[in-house]
Amino acid sequence: MGDGIPMDKIRNLSVRKTILLYMAVALICSYILSAFIVGIASQTQMFIWWNYVDKEAFIKEVESKGQYSVTNIPRPNRYEMTKSDCFVTELCDFLETYTILILSMAGSCAAVFLFYRNKLKNPIEELALASKKIAGNNLDFNITYESNDEMGVLCMEFERMREQLARNNRILWKNIEEEKLLRAAIAHDIRSPLSVLKGYQEMLTEYLPSADIDMEQAMEMLSESRRQIERMDTFVETMRKMSSLENREPAADKISAGQLETDIRAEITILEKEYGKKCILLVPKSDEIFCGDKEIVLEVTENLLSNALRYCKNQVEIMVNVEYSELSINVSDDGEGFKEDAEKITEAFYGQNAKDSLKHAGIGMYISRLYCEKHGGKLVLENDEQGGAVVTAIFRRIV
Repeated sequence: MGDGIPMDKIRNLSVRKTILLYMAVALICSYILSAFIVGIASQTQMFIWWNYVDKEAFIKEVESKGQYSVTNIPRPNRYEMTKSDCFVTELCDFLETYTILILSMAGSCAAVFLFYRNKLKNPIEELALASKKIAGNNLDFNITYESNDEMGVLCMEFERMREQLARNNRILWKNIEEEKLLRAAIAHDIRSPLSVLKGYQEMLTEYLPSADIDMEQAMEMLSESRRQIERMDTFVETMRKMSSLENREPAADKISAGQLETDIRAEITILEKEYGKKCILLVPKSDEIFCGDKEIVLEVTENLLSNALRYCKNQVEIMVNVEYSELSINVSDDGEGFKEDAEKITEAFYGQNAKDSLKHAGIGMYISRLYCEKHGGKLVLENDEQGGAVVTAIFRRIV
């Protein structure tokens, strides 16, 4: 374990420090090896030259100069040496002159090669392979290279980019699927009133000229036709409203518990008269000021109240909690509760029965969910243990 720590430190060095380290080690090794080779070459030359000197005269010269003197062995002329000794001597001259230069260049090349293999090869290959996969629209992979150097940071950023592309792809496919569902819902909702209008038109065309239908029945058909036209008008207006939902961003307003209670009571007064049922509003006192889009909060509250009053038996209870970082609106009724899961209920154009779809477009819960999510919160749908539906809209503080 102790041996692995220095290697980890070296592996995590920056690119600049690593190349400097490799070059320094290569030059030091080249210098040591050059000194060793030059020493051997020098000793080899001395050994060869010793065979061509007058040994007695050389020894007398050394003795005459004293104990600590150094006398180099004289270099013999080329014609005095054999061809092999001459070749070896010249080779030694070459080694003494150029060894350090050759080994320095070789060491530098080796350092660059090792630097590329150990520091750059793996991340470059991973990035090249990742680029090919992304170009082929394949985002189901991971970049596994991990290091604290520049290449590691680059691979980390590339991996973050891949994850973001994958998220964007998922969002895109989700939007495409939602658009398909929306088109299917549009076709379904328009087909129903058109079928009714077509049937009434055929009946009036067939029976009215021959007086096989009385005026009261004709007026009833015309009245029902008008209701179907109004239904399509409502549907078109709903579609216009939905087209602007995605682009709407929450605006930061200061919301207090007292102010919100006053606004909700004004809506309750209108809704109680419309549905003929009772609403109970509970707003605990709070000095906290919530920062959020007041219009969005009130629109979600109206949608939840309308939905609860439509399906309740006698009354609806609203609990509003205002805190600094979160605002929640809990709406519960005494009806039969939800019969399907939350994901199905919050789809666009959802309706529990055909009669209900004649008056309501079925996007109130969808809009409420979308607005809660845009506000950093969520819409929670549950059934009460004692019966009835419970919907909680949660909004997070925005700045």
